[in-house]
Amino acid sequence: MMPNNAPEATSNLLTLTEAAVFLRTPVATLRYWRHLGIGPDGFRLGRRVLYRREDLDRWVAEQREAQSTRR
Repeated sequence: MMPNNAPEATSNLLTLTEAAVFLRTPVATLRYWRHLGIGPDGFRLGRRVLYRREDLDRWVAEQREAQSTRR
């Protein structure tokens, strides 16, 4: 039995490809960032790497802040 909010919970999860589209970056770059530990937070679910949309938003905001403090 699935909880009533299950579709909402999974709609916030993006695959590696979807996250790359969201960030407008190649999948290979996102994989490389993941390998180096400098990209957005993601997690494995079975064989798939998934990203929460709010983690991607937070990571983009952190990158923007880091760049504005360097100026």
